Amino acid sequence: MSVELVRLIESIQRDKNVDKHVLFDAIRTALTNAARKHYPDVEPETIVVEVNEETGDIVTTKAGEVVKESDFGRIAAQTAKQVIIQKIREAERDSQFNEFHDRVGELLSGTVQRIEGGVVTVNLGKSDGMLPRSEQIPGETFDIGKPVRAVITEVKKAGQRVKIVLSRRHPDFVRRLFEREIPEIAEGVISIRALAREAGFRSKVAVSSLDNKIDAVGACVGVRGTRIKNIVDELGGERIDIVRWNESLQVLIPNALQPAEIEEVMLCHLLGRAVVLVRDDQLSLAIGRKGQNVRLATKLVGWDIEIRTAEELDGDIEKAVADFMKIPGVDQELAERLVEQGILGYDDLSVMEVDSLITTIDGLSEELADHLVRTAETLSEQEQSADGGEPAPDEPEPAEPGELSDQGDVAGAVSHVDAGAAPGDVPDPEGQRPADPMLSDS
Repeated sequence: MSVELVRLIESIQRDKNVDKHVLFDAIRTALTNAARKHYPDVEPETIVVEVNEETGDIVTTKAGEVVKESDFGRIAAQTAKQVIIQKIREAERDSQFNEFHDRVGELLSGTVQRIEGGVVTVNLGKSDGMLPRSEQIPGETFDIGKPVRAVITEVKKAGQRVKIVLSRRHPDFVRRLFEREIPEIAEGVISIRALAREAGFRSKVAVSSLDNKIDAVGACVGVRGTRIKNIVDELGGERIDIVRWNESLQVLIPNALQPAEIEEVMLCHLLGRAVVLVRDDQLSLAIGRKGQNVRLATKLVGWDIEIRTAEELDGDIEKAVADFMKIPGVDQELAERLVEQGILGYDDLSVMEVDSLITTIDGLSEELADHLVRTAETLSEQEQSADGGEPAPDEPEPAEPGELSDQGDVAGAVSHVDAGAAPGDVPDPEGQRPADPMLSDS
């Protein structure tokens, strides 16, 4: 029996990846509980169970007297069995949790096991992962028995099991595919500095190289686009813009908005906003279809980006100066100084910190700064009430799956690559411009 016990423990350890010390402890606890249940009149502390983990020998004593486990009776034995099974399940759950919890964000390959209610169960070997519909790329389908790749986004204990949540929609999925397909990224020579994604439609990836001799963009595209094509195929034709990273926002923002040609970038540090000037013929290209290009650029650089033509900006400035002069105590000079800081309306002024205004605008007292912010907040609420608090009727709706054409070839997935600029998007003749080009929902 002792030899068989040791072999059984070793077998469970291999199959369930459970430490053998945990299994022996489970046996020790189970037999102790069984003995105490069989001898209710004996002091519990006097019942001791010793298990030799090398030989498998079990010795149970009651008040110093050795007793046989077979004397415990059927009920006590059944109780011991249940305790052992429960302990093994708990140990197996803890082992799986510890293994996969440290792998969150890692790319895994598995096999589709079953599909129920849109939720795909993926066989990962000794464990199963769950790929919810919300974490799938819009429009993609799965077949039972087919391989699938995904990243782990969450691992948590659920009763006696471990719930492993997978995702193909998370930005890290694109990041891991780049690391897998491009050796320079895996080796650390090229870094992914920022990534923005709208799964199923388009992604922007900003890259830089530690070696001046290696072109980060060219390395990611590969010879004749072979590297990027593998990634695009895995993403079901999702379009990818590879952007050349630059520490200067004056350079990075135009790169992120390509292929649109940018005239000028004005940074408003107080609001974390960039006002980008473009020509009329570049306006729809910079904004993208239903705002997608500027929205992804905003996520990529971490600043709100407003697209304006020079004529529009002049009109905004004139209106802002006129509006600010309606506030008691504000003359034209002060109004113009507010506008110079990128504050172009009551909404902007109402969210300003008083200390920031005092520090930035010379000669502005704390009392006047507080007055400006409070008044602007009131006037902003009045404007919203007058507008009914609803968006303009011609404001476009968010893009729906299938509205963007899938580009399976490299030319569609990645636009032109040259030595001085990162690839951008292919011009979209159907580009629509939102009623308000400012997209702050980064």
